[in-house]
Amino acid sequence: MLELTRVYHFSAGHRLASPSLSPEANAALYGPCHHPHGHNYYLEVTVAGSPDRVDHRTLEEVPALAGVVTTGEGLARAFWRLLAPAVPAGALRRVTVVETAKNRFQYEGEAS
Repeated sequence: MLELTRVYHFSAGHRLASPSLSPEANAALYGPCHHPHGHNYYLEVTVAGSPDRVDHRTLEEVPALAGVVTTGEGLARAFWRLLAPAVPAGALRRVTVVETAKNRFQYEGEAS
């Protein structure tokens, strides 16, 4: 079992107010946070599962990669084909395989 956490950053404004309270009661309850203000948020998303398909394997022995020439380009296209059906149509924008610190291979699907 392993966990993978991805961190996302976003900036947004908000104010704390309960619709069931008067403006005065909200101001008393939430103090300065009742007024519009903003934060720089970080959202952490963690998923867990067992490594599958390619982790710690010889790539040519992975059934999902049968017939794929395992260049970085070939892997990026193969991973696209594996991932695309698992997400809503149009949601997958690119797959990048980073082979070394200096070599990366990006695939953005077939041209329409």
